Amino acid sequence: MPHTIQDLVAAMETLAPTCHGAQWDNIGLLVGDSGWALHTAFLTIDLSMEVLLEAKRADADAVIAYHPPIFSGLKRLVAGDPASAVVLEAASSSIAIYSPHTALDAAPGGMTDWLAEGVGSGDVSPIEHATELGSHEQCKVVSYVPHDAVDAVRAAMGDAGAGTIGDYTHCSTSIENEGTFFGGTGSDPAVGAAGQLERVNERRLMMVSSNRNLAAVLAALRAAHPYEEPPVHVIPLADRPMHDTGVGRCLVLAEPKSTVDVVSSLKAHLGVSTLRVAEGRGGPAFHEHVGLCPGAGGSLLEAAAASGCTMFVTGEMRHHDVLAAVDRGITVILAGHTNSERGYLPHLRDRLVAAMPGCEFTVSTRDRTPWTEA
Repeated sequence: MPHTIQDLVAAMETLAPTCHGAQWDNIGLLVGDSGWALHTAFLTIDLSMEVLLEAKRADADAVIAYHPPIFSGLKRLVAGDPASAVVLEAASSSIAIYSPHTALDAAPGGMTDWLAEGVGSGDVSPIEHATELGSHEQCKVVSYVPHDAVDAVRAAMGDAGAGTIGDYTHCSTSIENEGTFFGGTGSDPAVGAAGQLERVNERRLMMVSSNRNLAAVLAALRAAHPYEEPPVHVIPLADRPMHDTGVGRCLVLAEPKSTVDVVSSLKAHLGVSTLRVAEGRGGPAFHEHVGLCPGAGGSLLEAAAASGCTMFVTGEMRHHDVLAAVDRGITVILAGHTNSERGYLPHLRDRLVAAMPGCEFTVSTRDRTPWTEA
């Protein structure tokens, strides 16, 4: 059965889940219909008209553009605007556009991990960790239920949306519990009598819930619970950081390296002849902790320094940010924005080929940095 654009979306979602992309970013399927057939896809960092025409000549059905061509609050599509013209041409040619951008940076085995490989081997962790708290696990609902009513209350809460964890529903935990109450004047307790302290053998029932479903879950709990005043606790749940997913990387080298050694290794890895290096004032001769971020990573410098990084590798940084880093003893290595990204495309191609047998993936030969050395 032939592949469709939806298959590509699903494969990219597995490799680089969009939920871990930056909130400011514009990622995912940007142009096209998920039902379109897919035989050939092109990979590029920047989707220029030159790259799109190359894709058209190859009868491509989709372009995976790392940098999203629809960005910065684009409000109109007109042929006279170069950015709009590329999007219009793709749409009129039924060529889908997918952009992974910061989701691919954050993913394990993605762009940033590849950049770290160019420095050396060692332990790698995100500078800023992504979180894995699912939308159905935003809070925990706790109640105390008589033994003979636990199944009914659990079922009612689950039917209302509580207890959903991934592909599983009606998930719960119940623990043996002793409850006490003193029914006041006018009360009508389901167990025992008013006017005296009662002790009841109960189960403490706990189920997660989304904030959206919470009102329905609480209503279902109260309707199924036998008590006149069901005990209910709603506990907000904190985000859970992921050990291998997030923004930037801190690489703890297995063997510390000098700046010269790191530069030599990076040049070979990125396929470039020059790098820009600003040596940290009073910094160490050998670096063990190295911060990395493809593209423009200056915003992570402070967090990288807090993680003990004495070297920071990225594509580009603002002049005064570099000066500040040097004054703090941090060595900065700049590869050029897309030079820190483009070399990953063959690896992404190979991963997509493995995920979608029978579909052809090609890295553009017309995609290049806009800079030339004069």
